[in-house]
Amino acid sequence: MRTKWIPVMCAMVIVFAATAGMSATADRDAIRYRTVTVPAGTIIPLVLDSYVASDTSRVEGPVRAHVRQPIVVNGIVAVPVGSALAGQVTHAERGGRVSGRANVAFRFDSLSPARTNDDVAIRTSVVSRTARSTKSRDVKTIAIPAAGGAVVGAIVGGKKGAAIGAAAGGGGGTAVAMATRGPEVRLGRGYTATVRLLSPITIRVPVNR
Repeated sequence: MRTKWIPVMCAMVIVFAATAGMSATADRDAIRYRTVTVPAGTIIPLVLDSYVASDTSRVEGPVRAHVRQPIVVNGIVAVPVGSALAGQVTHAERGGRVSGRANVAFRFDSLSPARTNDDVAIRTSVVSRTARSTKSRDVKTIAIPAAGGAVVGAIVGGKKGAAIGAAAGGGGGTAVAMATRGPEVRLGRGYTATVRLLSPITIRVPVNR
């Protein structure tokens, strides 16, 4: 009879040991992390991992980046360097031929802190970049042909010819300006920027790491 009970007792010991091991692991997991709240208004420095441009990006297209400086809360590193950010393009407009400067904008809605597999929903401010103005260049484009036309007109027909030549030359310069788009905004991988948290987030932070 005692011999029959030996396998049963061994099985019970194994089950007990496994249960105790799982409990110990659970206890270690419970104390391995602490929660840290990152307040609204916190600035997150980032580096783009995606190419974003006013002439090729589309609204709602994906944008990825990573954190380039640690976010510290009360002496605790809440968001380590290298933490991943994911978001989307919110605006993309090409440069106009006559008016309107190129613009591209994006924001982030997800944060994956390094050292954990967590995916934290976030709301950030928008990063918006606008191309430089081309008004001075357009004025020169129109004025130079106009001046050239005036010179030619003056040679051919005096004052009246100068006026006609200036008008003709100016019209040619205007056509060139209207056919040429303004510069685009192109942000490559490695471009640095900052965003601001619009609402607080709670993050699990590993203890003693």
